[in-house]
Amino acid sequence: MVQAPPLTLNDFLQLPESQPAHEYINHKVSQKPMPQGEHSLLQVALCKAIDSAAEPQRIAKAFSELRCVFGGAAIVPDVSVFRWQRIPRQPSGRIANRFESYPDWAIEILSPDQSQTRPLEKLLHCAEHGTELGWLLDPEAESILTLSEESQLKLYRGSEPLPVLSGMALELSANDVFSWLCLPE
Repeated sequence: MVQAPPLTLNDFLQLPESQPAHEYINHKVSQKPMPQGEHSLLQVALCKAIDSAAEPQRIAKAFSELRCVFGGAAIVPDVSVFRWQRIPRQPSGRIANRFESYPDWAIEILSPDQSQTRPLEKLLHCAEHGTELGWLLDPEAESILTLSEESQLKLYRGSEPLPVLSGMALELSANDVFSWLCLPE
């Protein structure tokens, strides 16, 4: 039996988009899990919080489900944060559609029954290629694992302040983030 040659990044990028998105990392294609209630709410709330702290001063911008192509991979973090000056733009000044660079801050949110392996693999890839900060949210454990660009891991729970991009006036703890899951009556 003859095996087909492995799919290249270029081949992968020619495939049609899907929902949920497919990703390409370490020469493997995988599909992201379909977001559910908690995941979706946290993703939107994080984008809003980051944008309200960083966008008015043009420090950074948060993007939800943005494909980032860099370092031989095509990944779609749940939230990608780019420093303002690193946001790709067209010559007209409009935002580019293709982001062929690493995010400055990548955030992954575990879905129910999802292993930490794939999201951690993506965050490590990001850190190895220039990303300053990674977060892995575990809603079930109400914990946030952070990854710095030096690949240092730290687990946050409770009210301890979480690290954010330098220059950003955003103060959040794991308690703050997971409190967003309790909607008012």
